[in-house]
Amino acid sequence: MSSIQQLNSPTGTETRSRGRWLALGVLVLAVLLVAVDATVLGLATPALSEDLKPSGTQLLWIGDIYSFVIAGLLVSMGSLGDRIGRKKLLLTGAAAFGAVSVLNAYATSPEMMIVARALLGVAGATLMPSTLALIRNIFHDPKERSLAIGIWGATASAGAAVGPVVGGALLQHFWWGSVFLINLPVMIALVVVGIKLLPESKNPVAGPWDLVSVGLSLVGVISVVYAVKEVATHGVTWEVAATAALGAGALYAFVRRQFGLSSPLLDMRLFKHRGFSGAVLADLLTVFGLSGLVFFLSQFLQLVQGRDPLEAGLAELPAAIGAVVTGLIAGRYARRYSVRTIVAGGLGAIGLALAVLTLIHKESGYPLLGAALLVVGLGAGFSFTVTADVILSSVPKEQAGSASAVSETAYELGAALGIALLGSIVTGVYQSFTAPASVAGPVADAAHESLGGAVEAAKALDPHTAEVMVGAAQDAFVDGLRLASGVGAAVLLATAAAAWFLLKGQRLQDGVEH
Repeated sequence: MSSIQQLNSPTGTETRSRGRWLALGVLVLAVLLVAVDATVLGLATPALSEDLKPSGTQLLWIGDIYSFVIAGLLVSMGSLGDRIGRKKLLLTGAAAFGAVSVLNAYATSPEMMIVARALLGVAGATLMPSTLALIRNIFHDPKERSLAIGIWGATASAGAAVGPVVGGALLQHFWWGSVFLINLPVMIALVVVGIKLLPESKNPVAGPWDLVSVGLSLVGVISVVYAVKEVATHGVTWEVAATAALGAGALYAFVRRQFGLSSPLLDMRLFKHRGFSGAVLADLLTVFGLSGLVFFLSQFLQLVQGRDPLEAGLAELPAAIGAVVTGLIAGRYARRYSVRTIVAGGLGAIGLALAVLTLIHKESGYPLLGAALLVVGLGAGFSFTVTADVILSSVPKEQAGSASAVSETAYELGAALGIALLGSIVTGVYQSFTAPASVAGPVADAAHESLGGAVEAAKALDPHTAEVMVGAAQDAFVDGLRLASGVGAAVLLATAAAAWFLLKGQRLQDGVEH
């Protein structure tokens, strides 16, 4: 009997139980891989800025190109996994992810770093849909699946905690590129153990992989997100309008093509399920509201409050701890109360915590920030775990890859848009600060590119002038961060209200599948 047959067989309970939980242990390594990479970038940004000297626009591209590419490819990769096998795609992507991490570590220019991050996005697009799809096919008991999804989500949060702490320790002793090399041992363990433990699964009647749909999806998503980013940064131009029109046209053609294919890349009928659509929308808007804040938080802790990288990493732990705790119990509470109560409540908690962060200033004590981060984590653990469960439970297991890809696309698209729009708010407010009149033009221009640039430029000035310029830059950065937190809070509270209505009557499954 094959490994997948053993896992799906109704007999041999002890073997099935041991096998599926060991398989889950392998899957969460992939989640850890992606989560660690996402968090260490923010922590390494100050050192990276000092070494590579990116412009403000290049710095934003370094931060969001990874999400742009992932968002453009997730649906295609989720559908590919349904066709060629989710295990095969996962292990291939993990090996590529580790190899490209080395390229990130040794980037020597902003342009090279942007390209390396884009390639990492291609590899990363294979990982997350495959892990969730395999969970959907391995765990047939809905209560066990809820716990498995909770562990999956908790691992992502743990990775968010491990990344800054380990990355901070590395940054104190090595160069910034070392934070990407921590991916290698995780990748090696995932591939070696996954070959033996993971069962293969795919859709036996998925049909051919439509390359035209792949191209339309990629062009559409990346063009639209790029246009939004450019409008937020530079305003409306003919070039941006043309890019937006290209993206919208490609996405329209993609949707039309899916309805005409006997084996679509993405079954658009999934969106007729109100629970599925509501959960996807909640994920997108939640990540949008959080991502811009998270991207700049490490810079606040290091460049404004003067913490070293390890201390900054430890300061962000409460969010991960909160998400781990609530992620493990979210399914149980969603069944006891209701899906919409848990999701809307979690989103509302995040919104209130972000509202509190509008009160921060340069000298804010850690208790305020730590408490807000803890509440953010608690709310995120509840909402993300339950929405992932709703999305997976809404579709037949044969379409798990496509459904997981839609979920992850919403997540990555929200992250890209959040960094682009909320990040542009921070950057726009920051660039309005006034440098001392005695500061030469080129030095002032470098200082206005980014806060890291201001700290670096100040080294060429006399101590008093440097202190005045850096102080003004820090004040402007905090002003931008407060404004972005307020916008994020408004988005999250509105999303909580929308989730309350969209998820009305939605329940998690209870009966065991056969």
